[in-house]
Amino acid sequence: MRTVAVIAFDGISPFHLSVPTLVFGRAGIGGPAPYRVEVCAEYPGTVHTPAGFTLDVRHGLDAVTRADTVVLPSWEPGSPLSGPLRAALHTAHASGSRIVGLCLGSWAVAASGLADGREVTTHWSAADALASAFPAVQVRADRLWSDLGDIVTSAGVAAALDCCLHLVRSDLGSKYATELARELVTAPHRNGSQAQYIPVAVPDTVDNDPIEHAMTWARTHLGDPIDLDSWARIALMSRRTFTRRFRDRTGNSPQQWLLTQRTEHARLLLETTTDTVEHIAAETGFGTAVSLRHHFHRILDTSPAAYRADFQGPRKVRP
Repeated sequence: MRTVAVIAFDGISPFHLSVPTLVFGRAGIGGPAPYRVEVCAEYPGTVHTPAGFTLDVRHGLDAVTRADTVVLPSWEPGSPLSGPLRAALHTAHASGSRIVGLCLGSWAVAASGLADGREVTTHWSAADALASAFPAVQVRADRLWSDLGDIVTSAGVAAALDCCLHLVRSDLGSKYATELARELVTAPHRNGSQAQYIPVAVPDTVDNDPIEHAMTWARTHLGDPIDLDSWARIALMSRRTFTRRFRDRTGNSPQQWLLTQRTEHARLLLETTTDTVEHIAAETGFGTAVSLRHHFHRILDTSPAAYRADFQGPRKVRP
């Protein structure tokens, strides 16, 4: 069982603290949790929150050094890292732990020095201040999250949920993450591209939204050839207008969004069926196994066969 240490501190927002405990520990959902979650603090005991109640935190920083994943769910911008906390983060990172900064938790990640020369994502409102305080890191405010493998950071509020679900998907597969997202009543995979550009808000009149209608149509025709002109006609728009409106709506081009949908569907089929790669390529609109392998490796940095082995184990593939 994977262990997740979530770091609390005096003044932490209960919502930010609840996100990793909800997603990784299934707190309040029920059912078996594949992660053991330990909320910890530099000074175990009573932790105050701005919500008018206190928390009883029992674990100290020793939980950080023994965890597979360490989550900083938030931080107070401008507050320095203490020596013990910085040392605990460096010890965990050196031993192979994944360090995650959610929302303003990216401030603590930057302050640790672990992301020097690399990029971090944070809430848009704190991006300029973070970049000014830590010029050694590249700050991104146009993404839902950045996953560097050992360092993961996210934008704020709902993006923290997106990021945690992304980590669950990376660890346990698309099927488990999708089922968990369904229980949370949230989108299982909210992204526009590998860069995770933030989508704009969904219009109130979704039923009359032509872009939403075109996206729904495309999801039900992933195995078919979909050219941009035909797709634009589904939305009753010209190609140029459709491309512009689609980018405004999702943060990415129609072609890249479609490629992501096809890749996600291929992931699910690799996890849940014994179909050959050739069959899955046809079912998901990639056409050939070569094309599927190319895009799969480019987007996920692994092969379909390796992905299946990781999340399905050795099984006989259908001839």
